Amino acid sequence: LAAAAQEAVPVDDPKIEAWREAYRAFGAKPQRTRPSVDALVRRMPLPEINLVVDAYNTVSVRHGLPIGGEDLGRYAGTARLVRAVGDEPFEVVDKGETVIDTPEIGEVVWRDDLGVTCRRWNWRQCVRTRITEETTDALFLLERLAPMSLDELRAAGAELAALLEAVTPGVTIESRVVEHE
Repeated sequence: LAAAAQEAVPVDDPKIEAWREAYRAFGAKPQRTRPSVDALVRRMPLPEINLVVDAYNTVSVRHGLPIGGEDLGRYAGTARLVRAVGDEPFEVVDKGETVIDTPEIGEVVWRDDLGVTCRRWNWRQCVRTRITEETTDALFLLERLAPMSLDELRAAGAELAALLEAVTPGVTIESRVVEHE
């Protein structure tokens, strides 16, 4: 896993630039709040967190796409990509303390029935739903924008599935592609 993680797309890859443009389009400054794949590529070598998080971070940098991992046991309802109202709770750690923050009005966020699970589309994940060593049921969100093709997305998904099978023998994996025009 460690060797594979060292193969990252370059920071100026068109797939990463597409995410910077998407951030600019909804009013975020990608130099200040970088898309997750942009931040990971700039942070090479990847930090080690746990085997599952390391697996999806590896696939993220190798393919140039954001990947979110969510602990479904801590989820309430379904994952939804929406524009924030501005009063949704977002649990983060600040200086070692857990605090509740809120997104800006109109900010693109992932959320469930309890609050925001990831701010600025794929910039920062909340504490509540992050994958830990205790996670037994997870959701992975592989997100693509043009110029990444659907075939490239599927290849990244297959690579993630293979890595998850290697680090968690006996894992059951289901996948589906959700397209939005």
